[in-house]
Amino acid sequence: MKSFAAAVALTFVSGATARTFTVYNNCPFTIWPAMFTDLNAGSAAPNQATGWQQDRYQAVSFNVPDNWTAGRIWGRRDCDFSSNPGPNSCLDGGCNGGLECDPHTGTGVPPATVAEFTLSAAGGSDWYDVSLVDGYNLPMSITNNVGCNVADCPVDLGPNCPSAIQGPYDSSGFPVGCKTACKAGLAPDPRNDPYCCTGSHDTAATCPSSGVLYYNYFKGNCPNSYAYAYDESSGTALWTCSSGLNADYTITFCP
Repeated sequence: MKSFAAAVALTFVSGATARTFTVYNNCPFTIWPAMFTDLNAGSAAPNQATGWQQDRYQAVSFNVPDNWTAGRIWGRRDCDFSSNPGPNSCLDGGCNGGLECDPHTGTGVPPATVAEFTLSAAGGSDWYDVSLVDGYNLPMSITNNVGCNVADCPVDLGPNCPSAIQGPYDSSGFPVGCKTACKAGLAPDPRNDPYCCTGSHDTAATCPSSGVLYYNYFKGNCPNSYAYAYDESSGTALWTCSSGLNADYTITFCP
């Protein structure tokens, strides 16, 4: 996501309090949450492993620094780390490193629904969103305890996903993912891609949502999500909450 990649690391203020983040698995099956901090944007990181197993209806809470910058949390499905742990150990959302994602390269394999955060960002606000820029693999919501907006993609986009971008599939043939046109590589020239907003399409003006194949499928079903690289113009992609409220956040899978 452009705005997060461009985020400027903020200096930690001595005495600043940490936030509480809770990851809740409301899915009727086990998932393997994963977390990544872009260390090029900031060094502050949560006091939680970068990946763990979480059974159905289980909650996991941990502290997150007030200045967590360019942080990502997502879920992985159908994982087996017993042999050759790495990005292909899960049916979707896997990462370099296996169960615990590598802190430098473990960003996750698309398709994956991603919760993104930059706390105490410019203007005294927390920034957060549910991103479908890397595609979809699990329903997700971000809520908070101070009344700020909910970011979410609460529906299962797999079953009705257009065939050209549907998948992967579980052992029964059920689609557990939906790629974006960008991640599916549908453009003839990846260096000049109107779906990935690269080359001559690398600005908001030259990469409008109207030119992004299948944008309406993602945004129409999940209007409060970040559906492509320049989706902030929709007004319902990137959400903000005053940093002064010291919000605690809950990321719910299968809300």
